[in-house]
Amino acid sequence: MLEQTYRIGHGFDLHRLEPGHELIVGGEKFEHDRGCDAHSDGDVVYHAVTDAVLGALGFDDIGQLFPDNDPKWKGADSTIFVEEAVRKMTEAGYAVGNIDVTVILQRPKLSPHKAAIKSNLARLLGCDLSQVNIKGKTHEKVDSLGENRSIACHVVTLLERRT
Repeated sequence: MLEQTYRIGHGFDLHRLEPGHELIVGGEKFEHDRGCDAHSDGDVVYHAVTDAVLGALGFDDIGQLFPDNDPKWKGADSTIFVEEAVRKMTEAGYAVGNIDVTVILQRPKLSPHKAAIKSNLARLLGCDLSQVNIKGKTHEKVDSLGENRSIACHVVTLLERRT
C-alpha cells in the first residue's frame, strides 16, 4: 500500500426487509415489523462502514473477508466486521479523519436513534463524535426502499495517516 497522507473510501450496503427478522441499524435494535434478511445480523450501517474503511485502504471487501457462504458468520454481530476493518486500518497506520453515513429507510424513522448510532460508531472507530455524521433519508415511496421492502446505506470516509 502506498504511504499517502489521506485515503478516501466509499461503502454501500442494501438488504431486503422481511417479517421475522430483527432490524439492527448502526448497532441499535429498531422496533419494526420487519428486519434485514441477511446471513449475518444485516446491519447495513456497519457493513457499509466496514467496506468504506477497507476500500480506503485498498483491501478486499466485506464479502471476501466474511463470505456469506461461510456458516461461521451466520447470524454474526456485525460489530465484528467493523472491528476487523479498524484493526487493519490501525495496523496500516491510519485513523478516521471523518465518516459520513447516509441511511435510506422509509420507516421507521432514523432520528430517534441517530445519537446512539453516532456514539456506537465513534467508539468502534476510535474517533471523536465530531468526526461522525449520520443522516437519514427516505426514498419518497419509490422502489423497494420507498415501499419499506429494503434498507440501504452509503458511507464515505476519510482516513488520515497517523504521525
